[in-house]
Amino acid sequence: MKYALVTGASRGIGKACAIKIAQMGIPVIINYQNNIDAAKETLAQIEEAGGSAELLQFNVGNVEEVDAAIDQWEANHPDDYIAYLVNNAGVRHDNVMFMMPLDDWNSVINTSLNGFYYVTRRLITKMMMRKHGGKIVNMASLSGIKGMPGQTNYSAAKAALIGATKALAQEVASRNVTVNAVAPGFIESDMTKELPVDELKKLVPMNRFGTPKEVADLVGFLLSDAASYITGEVISINGGLYT
Repeated sequence: MKYALVTGASRGIGKACAIKIAQMGIPVIINYQNNIDAAKETLAQIEEAGGSAELLQFNVGNVEEVDAAIDQWEANHPDDYIAYLVNNAGVRHDNVMFMMPLDDWNSVINTSLNGFYYVTRRLITKMMMRKHGGKIVNMASLSGIKGMPGQTNYSAAKAALIGATKALAQEVASRNVTVNAVAPGFIESDMTKELPVDELKKLVPMNRFGTPKEVADLVGFLLSDAASYITGEVISINGGLYT
């Protein structure tokens, strides 16, 4: 059986992606780091709607935790493989660069960029070995395309993730594995709730923030057979804020 792994799936965009994928009939592995209650809520919503899901705890930025969790999952599912991967986990520690603590730089880079590497390298080989291949969607950001003041660390991590997406897509395309990135603008979530929403809405031509479900619908399309000839792309979803 082909499974989907969504990292950082307990809340926000990750949760919406997990729910969307389950609605597509794909069993979902809900990754979370600490918030077990939120992860269980995501699981309950999927199961109540008739979908299939399970929890898998690990910190994407800790290579030992990643390896141990995936080893255990594979041992428990000898006849299955993870064919769909959504690298969604990320953190923000905003500050102007000259005031940015080293820990805030390292934390953001480690989660978004190293986390992508730690998880993807463990799953990509089996995707390439299978006849039906696999699909990977990386959660980038408007910050990684445009650059956002006060987010030098976040912009650097997401821009690097975009570069990695384009390179990896070319490496694995012949093995029926697609790799794409989604670049959201301002989306209603825990990561944006402390922002000056009313002021920022004025910057968006559509005059509103997007929703996690809208991002999840795009991710679902990229994971579907309808997107089988799309790879190496970065698709913005930002209400026209930056095109």
